[in-house]
Amino acid sequence: MALAIDVAESPEMRIQRLISENPVIIFSRSSCCMCHAMKKLLFTVGVHPTVIELDEDEITAVNNGGAALPTLYIGGTSVGGLENLVALHLSGHLEPKLKEVGALSLSDTAIKMINVN
Repeated sequence: MALAIDVAESPEMRIQRLISENPVIIFSRSSCCMCHAMKKLLFTVGVHPTVIELDEDEITAVNNGGAALPTLYIGGTSVGGLENLVALHLSGHLEPKLKEVGALSLSDTAIKMINVN
């Protein structure tokens, strides 16, 4: 799916629209090692998130001056950063959450299990 860009749209409005339109979205910087680790973990479980590389104005719009990057949203809800994603994964709550928003199907899990064994 191509991401639409409306130049009249404020960075805050664009961020909110992207969050609502994508089941799994990461706001990232290309030079961030934690961002890379977050993407890798999601790819490993079979999810291909929408990744938005941000400029300085957009970073402020995403984190409202507070949260650091990467910032992950699943189903429109903020998960937070890499530490929260890893905690979800280790607790076994990540895959059900991804299935709930349609980002991971049962067949994806079956394929992963077959490849592991």
